[in-house]
Order: sequence, then structure tokens, then C-alpha cells
Amino acid sequence: MSFISELWQFLKVRKKLWLAPIIAFSLIIGGLLIFVQGQPIIAPFIYTIF
Repeated sequence: MSFISELWQFLKVRKKLWLAPIIAFSLIIGGLLIFVQGQPIIAPFIYTIF
């Protein structure tokens, strides 16, 4: 949890808040890919995103 708070402080101090949506989107897509890794039914829908 301290990593997240340090990252947030870094983004605020360095005025890089525009990176927050990019990081969030990357985490969501990464989590989704890990979650559906073993499910071949959902895989074609994931690949159409890219």
C-alpha cells in the first residue's frame, strides 16, 4: 500500500497527474488478461481490443 501512496505523491509533486488514467487503464487490462487466461471462451473478445 505504501507503493501506491508514494506513486500518488510523486504524481502530485511532479505535476504528472495525466499519467494516472494511463496507469489505471494498464492495471485494468493487465488484471483482465490474467483473470481470463484460462478461459478460451472470452479470449476472442479480449484480442479484438488490441
